Amino acid sequence: MFAKDSNSLNAIERRREIFFLVFSGLFIGSLSMLNILGITKLINLSFSIGNLEIPFKVFIGVIPYPITFLCTDFISEFYGKRRAKNVVWVGFLLNMWVLFILWVGGELPPVPELGADGLPAPDHPNRAFYEVRKLAFGATAASMLAYLTAQFVDVHVFHFLRKKTKGKRLWIRNNGSTLTSQLVDSLAVVFITYYFTHAIIVPDDISVTKYLLILILSNYFFKMFAAMVDTIPFYFGVKWLGKYLQIDIYEEFKKP
Repeated sequence: MFAKDSNSLNAIERRREIFFLVFSGLFIGSLSMLNILGITKLINLSFSIGNLEIPFKVFIGVIPYPITFLCTDFISEFYGKRRAKNVVWVGFLLNMWVLFILWVGGELPPVPELGADGLPAPDHPNRAFYEVRKLAFGATAASMLAYLTAQFVDVHVFHFLRKKTKGKRLWIRNNGSTLTSQLVDSLAVVFITYYFTHAIIVPDDISVTKYLLILILSNYFFKMFAAMVDTIPFYFGVKWLGKYLQIDIYEEFKKP
């Protein structure tokens, strides 16, 4: 790195911290949004190829999820594993805070009489809040367990591939870490949501195994497609930001 006067160095440090805050904020905002939206809506993107019908169903909370992995990849690339792991933990604690506020909101007066389904009467003015609260509790409890596992897998696989390729071949570590971690997440979140929080309702006309398999494969292929698409902004982002932030991503692999 070239020698700079103190003002230039301070300006570069400010740039680096601003982008760290941008990536961290986008990560935490997307994470909070996906857990609040969670399983409030099931999006049916099923399609047909000739006479073959391909079921493709994803919960709305899955849509912002790939962004979280892109953000941790940028943070891992420029700021290292430790800061990426710290952001993952902050995201986890923030979601616990969201759950706490939802719980407090439900306990503050007036508290309606709740039915066997845990919800007030259909015509009650606060029913929408309690519906979101119930779904968020179930979805977030499941997704947070899956989230911690998947994000740490992402960070570790990313740095493993980064070392193996000596900082080269961005697409390998970006896609390899994301696809591995999101397979873990897709399996964990569906199984936990169904078996432990009972927040997924299986239609009567389909078996549990088939329905859960559809959800797992749909979620994973959606994330896989998103991971391949975000390779483009990751690749150009690393190239441009490396120069703008004056961070040599290959420095640690250079021989002394």
